[in-house]
Amino acid sequence: MAYQVIARKYRPQRFNDVVGQEHVTRTLTNAIEQKRIAHAYLFCGPRGTGKTTIARIFAKCLNCEGGPKIDFSDQDPRCIEITEGRSLDVLEIDGASNNGVEQVRELRETCKYAPANSKFKIYIIDEVHMLSTAAFNALLKTLEEPPAHVKFMFATTDPEKVLPTILSRCQRFDLRRIPAALIVKHLTHIAKLEKVKIDEPALYAIARGADGGMRDAESTLDQLISFCGDKIEEADVLTMFGLAAQSQVLGLSQAVLAGEIQTALGLLNELAQNGKDLGRLLADLLSHFRNLLIFQVSRGDLKLLEVSQVEAATLKEQSALANTESLTRMLEVLTDFELRLRDAASRKILLEVALLKTIEARNAVSLDSVLKQLNQLRGQGSAGFQPASSGGVPPPAPSAERRATARPETQGTKSIQRVADAVVGAPPVPAQAAPVSADLAGLWAGLIEAVGRVSPFTRSYLVDANPVSFEKNILTIGFDPEFEDHLGLVDNARNHALLQTKLAELGRPNTQIKFVRVEASTAPTAPPATAAPAVPVAPARPVVSATATAKEKTAVVSFNKNDFKNDPLIQRALEIFKGQIVEVRA
Repeated sequence: MAYQVIARKYRPQRFNDVVGQEHVTRTLTNAIEQKRIAHAYLFCGPRGTGKTTIARIFAKCLNCEGGPKIDFSDQDPRCIEITEGRSLDVLEIDGASNNGVEQVRELRETCKYAPANSKFKIYIIDEVHMLSTAAFNALLKTLEEPPAHVKFMFATTDPEKVLPTILSRCQRFDLRRIPAALIVKHLTHIAKLEKVKIDEPALYAIARGADGGMRDAESTLDQLISFCGDKIEEADVLTMFGLAAQSQVLGLSQAVLAGEIQTALGLLNELAQNGKDLGRLLADLLSHFRNLLIFQVSRGDLKLLEVSQVEAATLKEQSALANTESLTRMLEVLTDFELRLRDAASRKILLEVALLKTIEARNAVSLDSVLKQLNQLRGQGSAGFQPASSGGVPPPAPSAERRATARPETQGTKSIQRVADAVVGAPPVPAQAAPVSADLAGLWAGLIEAVGRVSPFTRSYLVDANPVSFEKNILTIGFDPEFEDHLGLVDNARNHALLQTKLAELGRPNTQIKFVRVEASTAPTAPPATAAPAVPVAPARPVVSATATAKEKTAVVSFNKNDFKNDPLIQRALEIFKGQIVEVRA
């Protein structure tokens, strides 16, 4: 008898023999038992997962003696004819080479005739998506209302190319990639029957290279038996197919997670010199980091993963080297480089860059973490941003009068001042105004501080306002003409509710808020004795010098770019965001 390759020799002959597609075989079994057999079926899925095999088994169940039934006899002549591909009533058609409208018209004519010696005439069309649009349209009417003795079974690897009008007339079954553990189990069974000794790492290497396709795995095993004889080891699989050993992939991932750039590049160079497939190496790395992320998220649930015992132990060890956010960023980098690798002139160089970027992504700081740090710094006030003077002694705190006259007059520097104040928590004290009561000044300072903890942006506008009065449970807040545009930004229901909540926390419940416009000369301020604690002013802030007399209305803006660049607050922001100053404008 002529030699048969393993993929054909051990092809499943019953639904129970099909590996990894229980959701399909169970449905078809129930349909036969309940006699709910449709006229058209569509089997979709990757190559080598059992589409045509399931169609043939289904055809045996329908045309066997006494059928339709599941438990047909292996010696049934009709089933043997279907298995050997010589049945007159089960016609297998290649959609790629019979994709024209003429072939479909011929099919329409022949399907009218009764089957030769079976119950049904069955058409199995493989790669049905290759049919032309005209051929599909010619098949529509027959597919929707075929003769009672005709059944259609379609198989395709690309269901998106099948016309929706065809899909709507079929029962669709999506076959999935077969898990590596099931492929290993099936190959172990075949190896025993073939009297071949093969170690477990070699089996997992074959399953990894098959990428969920049983036929690919069986063909690989067949080729390895021809290459190695009756004893197969992992090194043989890796040598033949250019795969990296599992230990090498795990070692490379360990170096990346530990931030060991030199070790990672050394391992990559060794793999490249040994002729390993770098595209496959990147895919293996991506798969490992995905498994590591799932392992962390599921808290060590190995049921969600297809890994060997060695890899499971490695996942447990490596999960402590990076958190979920870091692994997500690393996966994004590797995924991006996997797409770029296809068009790269030098795959090794691109993969070296990918490793460096992945290590950087592990150490990067997320935006949420930066915002959290900024909130912490704001809550600490200016304690963390004391600019060092000569001799290491911090500069003295400015007086209330100095703070009052330090407001910049240019719009750009006002924005810088307001954002910086919002971050470091500098308390506002309006300038040139009649004093208010100590109680109101203290309440206002406490309110500004409380609002700043919740909404720094609201606080950044309120620092330019003044407490006008607090009468009959109504707090009146005024903006002088210079900041009149802030009224439309703060006078809304959200800010009213925020201020009312904070006033209630300060012992003033049921308080109403009123925003008004006031003249600069009449806007009240707190006297120096009740002013909020002074905050050191960094040299980076623009300092405005006013004349000694209160009647002087003009001021000169003094702005030093070097002082701005060297401001501790700016330097800290650059450090957190890993940025650099491109240009400074006054």
